[in-house]
Amino acid sequence: MFAPLYTADEMRAAEQGHDVDAMMERAGRAVADAVLRRFPEARRIAAVCGKGANGGDGRIALRLLADAGRETGEELEGAEVIIDALFGTGFHGAPRGDAARLIERINAAQAPVVAVDLPSGVDASTGEIAGAVVAAEVTVTMHAPKVGLAVAPGRLHAGEVEVADIGIEAGETRNHLVTEAILRLVPRKRAGDTKYSAGSVLVVGGSPGMSGALCLAAEAAFRADAGYVAVATHAESLPVVEARLLEAVKAPLSGLDRLAERASAVAVGPGLGRAEEERALVRRLLHDLDVPMVVDADALFELEPGDWPAPRVLTPHAGELARLLGKESDWVDAHRLEAVGAAVERFGCVVLLKGVDTLVAAPGEGVLVSDSGRPALATAGTGDVLTGVTAAFLAKGMDARLAAAAAAFAHGRAAQLVPHERGVIASDVVAALPHALP
Repeated sequence: MFAPLYTADEMRAAEQGHDVDAMMERAGRAVADAVLRRFPEARRIAAVCGKGANGGDGRIALRLLADAGRETGEELEGAEVIIDALFGTGFHGAPRGDAARLIERINAAQAPVVAVDLPSGVDASTGEIAGAVVAAEVTVTMHAPKVGLAVAPGRLHAGEVEVADIGIEAGETRNHLVTEAILRLVPRKRAGDTKYSAGSVLVVGGSPGMSGALCLAAEAAFRADAGYVAVATHAESLPVVEARLLEAVKAPLSGLDRLAERASAVAVGPGLGRAEEERALVRRLLHDLDVPMVVDADALFELEPGDWPAPRVLTPHAGELARLLGKESDWVDAHRLEAVGAAVERFGCVVLLKGVDTLVAAPGEGVLVSDSGRPALATAGTGDVLTGVTAAFLAKGMDARLAAAAAAFAHGRAAQLVPHERGVIASDVVAALPHALP
């Protein structure tokens, strides 16, 4: 269900009591093997090695590559592959002076880079980048992935990640990578279920001109296996919604309370609008409805810290989370782990931060990272799809943190299953959802 993601401190704890020389020999061999396997035609291999254990791994790799008949050294000019062994998991902050200049030379060399453990310049514990950073094609990481390889912006510089066994046992980690196994937690419809017991979802949103967001969320809830979906929308939007949604029960916002009586989860926000009427409605729903709720899009603007009558799952993108925290969007992009933790502390509920890596955090828990997405998700409406999937899983009775993590993984898996790479639209992801679920 989850795979460990190590911080620098957790990795040091896991290495305690193990022979350092033996670990370095295994690490260096793993790097050399990766170079030979991935770049069999390369004859000239250069390495940039620091003073610590990471540099030692790089020097061992060079020795083994020389034994394999390759020309090795530290000269970058003319190298066909470069091994980045400058900084390891203990690095924090910004490379300075000669180190920063070396990183710039590595990136300018136009040769593929194999990073040892993680690209130099990436913070292993957070994924943050404070200055110059190596752009690797491959990262050979020791024992298990580090947080910085899974969380942006660090993950964007890691290339393809290989995990090397260096002979140590699994240790304790606070943060985890979501795996496909989480989808087995999503309850299936059983013999004897009714449409209500299979998961009853209410979606609230769809102002005039934005009814598509509501429809995508509702369709996604159905395709994520909810048994019953109702929508409450602006009266002016009802004709469009009636034409698009055949299976859902529809009502104007004035009839919302009646629909809410049957809901086992609510999604509020997709295309809702921010006029005073909608803002008052969101405030009332947030504090009065005693069912799990997904809070997205326009509804996030009304969020204030408070005691919730039932679980709340916030699903902001970086810009929305920045507004909630009083920060700039660029700050959230650069400090994703810190940002999602700050939101959990401020609002006391589950927070799902959308992005190339979707982060799910909850009070008292570590962060779950879902990396199942693909670039095609960068298109209008896919966030509404994720809202609908999350609501469906909540309606089936899943724990809010696990529902959010499972929804993020299923959403990304559905995008992977869309057969075309370009021109993907949100409706394609909706159509693929049933195939993403076991």
